[in-house]
Amino acid sequence: MACSLICPLVVVPQAKPSTGRPPSLFPNSHAFSSLSLSLRLSHRKDLLRHRHRSLRKQVLATAKAEETEPLKIMISGAPASGKGTQCELITKNYKLVHIAAGDLLRSEIAAGTENGKLAKEFMDKGQLVPNKIVVMMVKERLMQPDSQRYGWLLDGYPRSLSQATALKEFGFEPDIFILLEVPEEILVERVVGRRMDPVTGKIYHLKYSPPETEEIAARLTQRFDDTVEKVKLRLQTHRQNVEAVLSLYKDITVKINGAAPKEEVFAQIDKLLSEFLEQKKSTLGTVAR
Repeated sequence: MACSLICPLVVVPQAKPSTGRPPSLFPNSHAFSSLSLSLRLSHRKDLLRHRHRSLRKQVLATAKAEETEPLKIMISGAPASGKGTQCELITKNYKLVHIAAGDLLRSEIAAGTENGKLAKEFMDKGQLVPNKIVVMMVKERLMQPDSQRYGWLLDGYPRSLSQATALKEFGFEPDIFILLEVPEEILVERVVGRRMDPVTGKIYHLKYSPPETEEIAARLTQRFDDTVEKVKLRLQTHRQNVEAVLSLYKDITVKINGAAPKEEVFAQIDKLLSEFLEQKKSTLGTVAR
């Protein structure tokens, strides 16, 4: 009987091919590489944020150096000093909000505002509108967004020390107070020679701006208070009021020769305002640096 020999099967493990690299010192080398990359990216982001902040600061500093605060101007002048004409030119060239107390008063009354109603009560009685009402009207107009953004030109106001003081207490002070100076004899001549066309409402002057035709000249009228006596009285009142107001604004008052032709008068004002804005811009640039 043949005898079978059954031998156990022995499996010999085969050696893995060598990669030529020493075994890693870190069991989880893949995780370590990811962590290193993450740290590098985080550091790079920090650098970019820092550079962005620095660039933003430079841009803001440059913008601040270039911008200027809006102009705040008060202008005063006697009757027939040419103040109305200069206000038109200043407003047009410097884009300021023109504020005249008289126009403001009429506008408030027409709109039926609270201040307008109060003012109308006094006017209906033939009384002067109290300072406190007019000051509040002016204050509210100066606080409007357009005045704050573009700057303002306050025309013929304040007219008294109490009005000027009230505005100062509300925080409204001008950068420059412009005073148009014209000799009295010229002012009298300008006023007395004024005429109005009742048909068109156009204002003429017998010497400086005569009517175009004899037909127009024949229908011109003169204001009842445009006489020598009444003009001199108005000029005296104006001088007294201005002297009181100037005591508060004497450090920022600039006197302009208003006797010259209107183009020359504006040239003086334009030069003044341009130099002031340049100086202000230069000061802001120095602070920004």
